[in-house]
Amino acid sequence: MQIAEINKKAASLLEDWDPFLAGKGAYKREIETVLEDLQELDHPSDLAKRIREVYIQCCGLWIPIEDCMEISYKLLAVKFEAKCIIS
Repeated sequence: MQIAEINKKAASLLEDWDPFLAGKGAYKREIETVLEDLQELDHPSDLAKRIREVYIQCCGLWIPIEDCMEISYKLLAVKFEAKCIIS
């Protein structure tokens, strides 16, 4: 699986994850940022903290870290599945 495919699957997960109930397509910039961070971060809590930071900046609303951990695990599963296929 190539990076483009990983990003497509991860973006789809993030589009479905709507922490502020803003509707599909409301988080384009945030999704792009998280996808960049996904390439660099491998630990679920590090990614979760970054996701929370990115989404709080966009809306100024608090997200429980547990919600961010849940999506973090899903995103990392996509990433690590791809690494296993490539290896």
